[in-house]
Amino acid sequence: MGKKVKEDKKPPPDDVFDAISVESRQAGTVVLMLSSPEEDVQSKACEAIYKFVDKCDENKKQLLDLGAGEALLKLMQSEDRIVRRNACMALGVMTANPDVRKFLRKREESVPAFIQLLAPEEDTVVHEFAALGISNMATEFSSKASIFESGGVDALVKCLSSSDPDVQKNSVEALAQMLLDYQSRAAIRDADGLNPLLEMLKSEFSIIQKLSLLALDRASQDSENRSTLRDLEAMTVLVDFVAHPEWNDLHVMAVMVLSNLLEDLESLELVKETGGLKRLVALITDQVPPEEEPKAGTGKGEKKAGSRAAKKSAKGSKSGKKEESEKDEPPPGEAIIPTLPDVKMCAAKAIARSARSAENRKILHEQEAEKMLIHLLNHESTDVQTAAAQALGIMSENLLSKDSIREWEGLQPLIKLCNSDNGDVKESVTLALANLTTGNSSNCKEVSNLNGTETLIHLLADPRDEAVANTCCVLTNMATEEVLRSEAQGKGIVTALLEPLKSKNTRVQAKSSLAVAAYVCDVDSRSEFRNAGGIENMVQLLHSGNDEVRRNAAWALAVCAVDEPTAIEICKLGGMDLLQEIQVSGTRKNPFAEVALERLLDANLSAKYALTGQLSSTNVIEDGFYDAGQIRPNTKFMSIEDYCKQQLNDKRPVLFINAKADPVTTQSSSTQEMEAKESSKTNVSGKSSRTGREGKGKSKQKEKEEKQREEELQAQLQKEAEALATSENQPFNPPTDSNLLKYLEEVTERILPLATAAEQVRALAQFVADKMGGPIEKGQLPNFSWELPLSQVKFELKSNVIPIGKIKAGIHIHRALLFKALADRIALPCTLTRGEYNRAWNEVMLPETPEQPGGQKFPPRSFIVDLIHQPGGIMRSDSPEAVTYKKL
Repeated sequence: MGKKVKEDKKPPPDDVFDAISVESRQAGTVVLMLSSPEEDVQSKACEAIYKFVDKCDENKKQLLDLGAGEALLKLMQSEDRIVRRNACMALGVMTANPDVRKFLRKREESVPAFIQLLAPEEDTVVHEFAALGISNMATEFSSKASIFESGGVDALVKCLSSSDPDVQKNSVEALAQMLLDYQSRAAIRDADGLNPLLEMLKSEFSIIQKLSLLALDRASQDSENRSTLRDLEAMTVLVDFVAHPEWNDLHVMAVMVLSNLLEDLESLELVKETGGLKRLVALITDQVPPEEEPKAGTGKGEKKAGSRAAKKSAKGSKSGKKEESEKDEPPPGEAIIPTLPDVKMCAAKAIARSARSAENRKILHEQEAEKMLIHLLNHESTDVQTAAAQALGIMSENLLSKDSIREWEGLQPLIKLCNSDNGDVKESVTLALANLTTGNSSNCKEVSNLNGTETLIHLLADPRDEAVANTCCVLTNMATEEVLRSEAQGKGIVTALLEPLKSKNTRVQAKSSLAVAAYVCDVDSRSEFRNAGGIENMVQLLHSGNDEVRRNAAWALAVCAVDEPTAIEICKLGGMDLLQEIQVSGTRKNPFAEVALERLLDANLSAKYALTGQLSSTNVIEDGFYDAGQIRPNTKFMSIEDYCKQQLNDKRPVLFINAKADPVTTQSSSTQEMEAKESSKTNVSGKSSRTGREGKGKSKQKEKEEKQREEELQAQLQKEAEALATSENQPFNPPTDSNLLKYLEEVTERILPLATAAEQVRALAQFVADKMGGPIEKGQLPNFSWELPLSQVKFELKSNVIPIGKIKAGIHIHRALLFKALADRIALPCTLTRGEYNRAWNEVMLPETPEQPGGQKFPPRSFIVDLIHQPGGIMRSDSPEAVTYKKL
């Protein structure tokens, strides 16, 4: 038979080369075969290259270096279907290598070549690998632009309807990459690609479902796409997807898509009407979902009984199959399978994201979303607790939600979680409590009833800065209630706030400063804060470069400066100087610093008069006040002790008010009286003893007297040394003014009993003028000798500080100061204003016109008191006489 066959064979023509079979194990040889004109050789070479590059990534790079990329790209456009297929398979796999993608980006025809192979007339295998190549190339932005311009989105959307799962997988993966670009999001909507993406959620391959959800997540970031998805009832489909426990590994991605959709008010209203939101809440909280009646037109979201029964052979598929579920829904009475913690966390974040809008918060409140969040607070996962607390914090911006969370016992788990070891949990929980207690006294009281005050005070020492800042906000909100404020003060909140003030975090500094301002509102708390060293920390915060920190610190200092001891402490620590610098600055100036400076000046009238040149009728001059003259706003204000320690100079003297008797003078006078009595007794005894001692010699008596004098001199020198040593250790004693004390006694006796304020003003003005040299005629003020007597007093006292009572010849600045000091002691309201060129004047408010005492009553008016020319005269503040008095 073999011979017969041989005889039947016809010999080949002479011009035809005999067929040969070639075996090659070198990649370079196969690459050379790609250039063969024979289609069969090209096809086999492409197939061999496909198998070789599919093994590892190094093979892809090797073939690219051998020049296979150029040849394969050319063969992808061959007229032979088999050659095109094999070339597409080889080059599609090679695109997984970044060097191959870089090579293809330089070839303008590469992207159109892949997209052309997605045409419907091409084989399914060609679609699969062409989509794979586009998917790999879409990872670079420049390639995305080329794919978009070449119409790749439309071609990929058409491939979504393919029956082959590999084509679906590669196509949806390519679309997911393309949807990172905003232009592709609009293009997929125009190509009607959103509905196929929803349909692919029913696929029996988990990888396809995952990529579909990824694509939907990116597509739903566009508002118009969200509108289209609402029309396609995407939310119903997604809620149904979450209802399937066998797909729990993909529930997180489904909830992320729902989160995007719920951002729109229209989506939230739609899911509310269909009952999908309550169903989602029930699924997240592991409860039985409410029964829903099927509605007409909702078939897109329903699961068909046999939809997952079909099985496909892999064909070398890269897609992973999920296990087929026998039933789509659990039968009635079956236990509900809990959702994964990540799903719960994403659901809470979805609620938080949707609740950023006031309208959405209202709808979520109507659907009782707070109950789900409160339920999630009790979950064991810290991530779930954090997300739920954050969502509650955002929901609590709705006034009704604040009350609902309290009524549904949501505050208790929040306070309990304040003791968590997780920093994120404490941060989110304290933020929720801060929002819940803002403007809601009922929630503040409930926090206190749940023993939350002590827990919050302990949190002030937490290392987590944001948690500390939020805690300060909660405590500040609670301080609006006096009972809660007293309770917190009793538990040591004032000293506990010192630690946050030392923080380097500006938000902690700002919030803790506000808390200090809220709790140091009484004498005891301010004293406690001052003794604990809190004033120094507050003053240091004025150096901050953060505007909010400076404002809040200034406000806290304004509250503290109400007490005179605290105000003095602030001034000692340089607080007044810093506040002056802030007010002078054009960028740091703020009204809070202005208020703080005013409070400090009200507590330190000497500084106020030196800086502002004005004392109001409510600023009562007391002992210790001194007038150092006008100083510039940015100049340091010196204390009376500093002035007393200065050497005598020729500058303007400091006028001092201290109506006290000199203790040294009183003691010396009493000592002199005692010495006089003792000397008289000695003289009497001496006279009686002389009669019996006439016989003794005078020489011995003189020796005894000299010896006694030496002993007395040494004792006196020792006493002076001891007094000098003790004086250095004793506190500073300001100079006293016995003359001013006598003035006060006289004014109290003569002027205070007068019937009307006008009579008291006139009498006091005359009294002051008499003590200061009497009236001065108009035009004779330059001839009035007051400087020489004042210099003589300075020389006698050997000090630049002169008590006001020692001045016997004074002009405007001396008389106005004395008038103000005496008037304040008899409760006669008046102001003190400094003018230019040693001018000063007092203004009083009188309830009746001075010209008609006891006549018709008028509203109180401002009058200036004449202390110079006609002592006791009163002139209207806006009159020409008053203007002349101020300037001349």
